[in-house]
Amino acid sequence: MSLKTIKYEGREVPADGTGVVELDPWLGPFKDDLRRRFTKAAGWISKLNQHEGGLEKFSRGYENFGINVASNGDITYREWAPNAINASFVGDFNKWDRNAHRMVKNAFGIWEIVVPAVKGVPGIPHNSKVKIALEIPGGQVLYRLPTWIKRVTQDLSVSSIYDAVFWNPPQKYVFKNPRPEKPKSARVYEAHVGISTTEYKVGSYKEFTANTLPRIKKLGYNIIQLMAIQEHAYYASFGYQVTSFFAASSRYGTPEELMELIDTAHGLGIVVLLDIVHSHACKNTDDGLNMFDGSDHLYFHEGGKGRHELWDSRLFNYGHHEVMRFLLSNLRFYMEEYMFDGFRFDGVTSILYTHHGIGTGFSGGYHEYFGSNVDEEGVVYLMLANEMLHNVYPKSITIAEDVSGMPALCLPLALGGVGFDYRLAMAIPDMWIKLLKEKKDDEWDMANICWILINRRHQEKTIAYAESHDQALVGDKTLMFWLCDKEMYTHMSTLTEFTPIIERGLGLHKMIRLVTHALGGEGYLNFEGNEFGHPEWLDFPRAGNNNSFHYARRQFNLPDDKLLRYKFLNDFDSAMQLTEAKYGWLHASQAYISLKNESDKVIVFERAGLLWVFNFHPTNSFADYRIGVERAGTYKIVLNTDRPEFGGLGRIDESVKFFTTDFPWNGRNNFTQVYVPTRTAIVLALE
Repeated sequence: MSLKTIKYEGREVPADGTGVVELDPWLGPFKDDLRRRFTKAAGWISKLNQHEGGLEKFSRGYENFGINVASNGDITYREWAPNAINASFVGDFNKWDRNAHRMVKNAFGIWEIVVPAVKGVPGIPHNSKVKIALEIPGGQVLYRLPTWIKRVTQDLSVSSIYDAVFWNPPQKYVFKNPRPEKPKSARVYEAHVGISTTEYKVGSYKEFTANTLPRIKKLGYNIIQLMAIQEHAYYASFGYQVTSFFAASSRYGTPEELMELIDTAHGLGIVVLLDIVHSHACKNTDDGLNMFDGSDHLYFHEGGKGRHELWDSRLFNYGHHEVMRFLLSNLRFYMEEYMFDGFRFDGVTSILYTHHGIGTGFSGGYHEYFGSNVDEEGVVYLMLANEMLHNVYPKSITIAEDVSGMPALCLPLALGGVGFDYRLAMAIPDMWIKLLKEKKDDEWDMANICWILINRRHQEKTIAYAESHDQALVGDKTLMFWLCDKEMYTHMSTLTEFTPIIERGLGLHKMIRLVTHALGGEGYLNFEGNEFGHPEWLDFPRAGNNNSFHYARRQFNLPDDKLLRYKFLNDFDSAMQLTEAKYGWLHASQAYISLKNESDKVIVFERAGLLWVFNFHPTNSFADYRIGVERAGTYKIVLNTDRPEFGGLGRIDESVKFFTTDFPWNGRNNFTQVYVPTRTAIVLALE
């Protein structure tokens, strides 16, 4: 009997999860592992079709669990807590009386109660505090925040512990703008609402909507990746110690104000992704999921298996039915209620492997991606998450933060892939920091730079970046700070001397970002503020810095000041994004590199019909430099890092036309000759 096949991009591939082998023959020896993963995912889908009405219905668990208000005003509260022997719904509405609203438990460990409406008015007032009181074996009573709660608030003058509130505003937010189309080219602006202000405070959703969105639009980015939205106990965790998964952080404002932010972005044609943390959970018990019903194993693995020793947090049991419901519904909730357009999944390496990436280096050997080190339940969760999102929301985007390079991560489930749209190119920023820290400029290896930028899996899309929030954190420095260091405090004014250090810093900052943008992937990411060379590092208020907000803000006043050189980098970044929007190199096929000259420090390549020339040499400029090009014709400069408005020296005459000569050069059918000054990049297009 022949194996069933499916059609993928016009060719027949096996329908058993081994289709990826057709794209990557190196996966051949691991067909059994691929088949097993795929069979597990298919088994989940079959089980959910049979018992839960399918993946689509299963992922709407928030309509059934947590606190929900019916059209007649009745409030139903359901909570999974199998270890509890008694449960009560308590709050301001019943003066915290455990006997007033006792809950009933079903055979699956799910507690339920209906609080009837009074004359059509819900029996719990909007914005009043609530909890669940759970009596566990031994008689102890635990007061917990409902796990599916949609709003939690913190009063630091009383306690750092969050309160759960029943959020049922009389006026529901009505979205005005449709979701934008899925961009062909992903130009991602990574942002954190709280730090998006110049003031010494936590910024708000409203301020981000009014001040930061227009800035992002003007720069030319078409995707915003919002960090630290799921409620987290500790501001300095950057949002990565989540306590309430369904609650958008109240630090920045109300749920409606976040909805308005997303709606406004949509009106500007900008897609909004949520940085989702499903790799682990905060270990707090008073206001988190940990030990919720007194057991160690409710949402998490028991004992050491359920603890991340580096992050000091709890690890989900992805193989459990109710955990799967909780996490898939969490994704669906943000897509439906807040109109997010997709997710950047944090800590994917931790989900994929039983070692969670701790103390493990990945050499790229395929054996590292299969076998006992792989958490197949985690892999299957990500397969189902991507399958649900892309089936229900065909325009949705998912990005994986994975340091391991797991093959087939960004290929569809039908082929045996995990289903992400993009993966982050995490080796690229490491390379740039390493070069700036350890090598002199004349020791830079052009071939190695090109290799790191283009080294990605066939047919799997990658988002490249020169630096993200990771590189900005205290203990490290932004690229511009590595380049200029203390001179950023003394020589970033146009009224001061244009020193060799500042000249080098501006030149290399633009070149590093442009070559990363052009060669590094099918998408590009920038962390907010880095587009203009944000000085210093990022550090949240904490005991170690006297709770200072000095480093927990973005100094957007710097590029706005006409007397400071930050404006040059800001304007170059905008020109780079807008040039990509015109020519679309990110969604073009991979570049053809015709020259990597180590002595001249010159890189030349073609992508999307454009001809790119980079001169990284610290001292040498080249006149009439001969470069190969495939397409004959007349070329003109469309982007040039040496323009005076970008802080350059204006050495290049952009009115000059470049004519090709019909003579093979560097493996191309034609050549032309260009002037390329030291530490300059030019981009040419056919007229």
